[in-house]
Amino acid sequence: MEPDLVASVQESDITLLKSSEDIMEVAISVVLPRLLPLQIEIMVSGLINANPIVDIKDPEHPYSLEELKVISEDAIEVDNERSYVRVTFTPTVEHCSMATVIGLCLRVKLMRSLPSHYKMDIRVAPGTHATEAAVNKQLNDKERVAAALENPNLLDMVDECLAPSYA
Repeated sequence: MEPDLVASVQESDITLLKSSEDIMEVAISVVLPRLLPLQIEIMVSGLINANPIVDIKDPEHPYSLEELKVISEDAIEVDNERSYVRVTFTPTVEHCSMATVIGLCLRVKLMRSLPSHYKMDIRVAPGTHATEAAVNKQLNDKERVAAALENPNLLDMVDECLAPSYA
């Protein structure tokens, strides 16, 4: 429990709570609004930690994106108040042909892990890809992402990258 929440409850407040209805009213009006943002932050952090995007496999190499230094935990920003997640990744080479697929894998992993109301922003790190603007536009356009996921070959590739490895 938050320290300031505990400090704000006075002994006189407790003695005024005579019935279960009084207790429920205080819980709903005082305690819940203070704990809900904390619970959401813990939940989202837990989802990201339980389903780490750094463990996604590279589509061309037998290594994870983290092992190839394409993604790191520092490149993941979470703003729970705005229900927003930003992931910035660095392709292995400036002309990486798989940059869009890597970004799609990141987006699908987050889509499958986070509550649906979260907005996701997947970006190529500035100056790390020859067609950075085009890749960023594709990865953050809902219609393009939906169309890409309708392609069974592309979806199989994404699923293969997201499959857990037991190595």
